[in-house]
Amino acid sequence: MCSNSPARPGCFLVKEHRGNPMARIAAEVTADIPAIREVVDLDDHAALFREAGPLGPLPHVLPRDEVQIQYTSGTTGFPKGVVLHHLGITNNARHGFARMGMPAGSTTLVIMPLFHTGGCGMAILGGVQSGCRMLLMRQFDPQKSNALIESEGVIGMMGVPTMLIAMLEADAAQPRDFSSVKMAGSGGSMVPPELIRRVMERLSCKFYTVYGQTETSPLLTQTRPEDSFDDQCHTVGQVMPQTELSIRDPATNEVVPVGTVGEICARAYSLMLGYNDDPEATAKTIDAAGWLHTGDLGTMDSRGFVRVTGRVKEMIIRGGENLFPAEIENVLLEHPDVAEVAVVGVPDAKFGEEVAAFVRVTEGAVLDPGVLIAHCRANIAAQKTPRHWIEVSEWPLTGSGKIQKFALRDQWIAERG
Repeated sequence: MCSNSPARPGCFLVKEHRGNPMARIAAEVTADIPAIREVVDLDDHAALFREAGPLGPLPHVLPRDEVQIQYTSGTTGFPKGVVLHHLGITNNARHGFARMGMPAGSTTLVIMPLFHTGGCGMAILGGVQSGCRMLLMRQFDPQKSNALIESEGVIGMMGVPTMLIAMLEADAAQPRDFSSVKMAGSGGSMVPPELIRRVMERLSCKFYTVYGQTETSPLLTQTRPEDSFDDQCHTVGQVMPQTELSIRDPATNEVVPVGTVGEICARAYSLMLGYNDDPEATAKTIDAAGWLHTGDLGTMDSRGFVRVTGRVKEMIIRGGENLFPAEIENVLLEHPDVAEVAVVGVPDAKFGEEVAAFVRVTEGAVLDPGVLIAHCRANIAAQKTPRHWIEVSEWPLTGSGKIQKFALRDQWIAERG
């Protein structure tokens, strides 16, 4: 985390994080940056709160001035630096908290990392603007998260699906009192309906689902607490205030009819200024009419509710037919033997691509393809049923806890030559 004040530019850090020697890395990097006048350890309170003398003149800041560079999650490829502005991240967070109906002054648990717009943007800036008491975890730990909910009377929390799954599993091993929780939410990747059911039942709370991406500060759509259970489970809600959304044919860029799958595109105040030092990538993402192409596939119904069906890059084309991993994953998650699943397309000589399911089974269960195939055939078409079944004990994850599907595909190809 860096400060760009003209008075005393500095870098603030912790000495070590997830095995990375942050202090050593910072010392090497800042040696070549004369503008960085000091490096401060956040655990050194004497240095952190030391008065550095009179402040120089504060800069004149405009709403669309750059405020930070956030890196994309890297679920489908190498992360890119997204340049965001004050107007986007502050208003987007405020709109999100207003739609979820979080009471002013609530105690919230922040488990999303602060290098993610869900954490530093929505959770922090939304909490500040709502006057919330925020509990920030240095690093996500499911048991500690559950313990904080119980001891601190947490009212609201949000995490990506892998986090909520881990918290439910930790609770099964050591149950906690969740009676204080009124609101839980998820997003960052597609939220399985079965997970929403489990959270609402165990925590006896309302639920909201958000959809967006780093490039949009991040929210584009969000459900409301009063939305129907079906809409909560099977949609990502309606568009956020002061935001336009369209579903377009990836090949022609034409708007598709209501209910038709296409690429989700957005135009709003919250769009990024661009990718850092990458005008070519920026031009590929935001077209001449100002529409940002998310790379996500989805539909919109006549009420404006959006369903996300997958990523353009993750869509499986089997024998010329488009298959959407999210649909297959949601069906598999309904089976009691499946704790987590990721469906990807892998090369196939006959069909071009075939469906592969990477499965983490529930405790005590064994991966039985025959049972899961029968389950799929009872709920979805035969061609959507995975042909390849791979058991996993842990996932390749991004820093924000999302599954890196491209890494699973690469692993499958490497192991089979």
